[in-house]
Amino acid sequence: MTTIGLLGDDRGHHSHHELNALVPRLNEELGVAAKWLPSESDFDVTAYDGIWLVPGSPYADDDAVLAALHPVRTNAIPFLGTCGGMQYAVMEFLRAELGQRATHAESDGESDDNAVALLACSLYGKESTVTPVADSRFAGWVGTEFAGMHYCNYAPTAASIAALETAGVVVGARGEEGEAEVLEFPDHPFYVVSMFQPHIGASAGAPIHPLIRAFAGAVSADGISAGSPAR
Repeated sequence: MTTIGLLGDDRGHHSHHELNALVPRLNEELGVAAKWLPSESDFDVTAYDGIWLVPGSPYADDDAVLAALHPVRTNAIPFLGTCGGMQYAVMEFLRAELGQRATHAESDGESDDNAVALLACSLYGKESTVTPVADSRFAGWVGTEFAGMHYCNYAPTAASIAALETAGVVVGARGEEGEAEVLEFPDHPFYVVSMFQPHIGASAGAPIHPLIRAFAGAVSADGISAGSPAR
């Protein structure tokens, strides 16, 4: 069976409760199994059909998480990063591809080389409008704007996003203040990250979000194209 590795640490947060509620539904509705990969465990990301870097940063082993992202990205393993997953994917790309130090204000302290910084207005526990950017892959999957749930105190800086765009990364959606909500990385069949958490609502039976469906399609054996709208 197609298997997704949930890279991160289950700390009993509401977000992790929702992920655990989603796991059996991924199996039942999409035919995809999912398994937690604690950051301090002896895991091998290349053994999975896809990797989801889940919320919950800083991780128990930040270095292991950042090191894992490089083989995922360079071996074309389908990847979804949400909240903390977005932040760390941005850091890894800036370091590996653009040679930046790209630090995180939460774990490394505030400095001029922060690629991820404290938000001026926290989005922790807040629902806000996410607007797909026309002609992005994300727009093809989702269609119109929607309310996305956030548990974020930190986010990639505007300077980091600008550097990513110069390198070919596409902003797939924006938030209410124009901030990047979704990023689509180049030269990869599916390497997509989001600020909002698309799995929230799973425990209440909400439909599986189109972003998750697109990711599951990219890792599954049924031939769904990662570049096509999810069905």
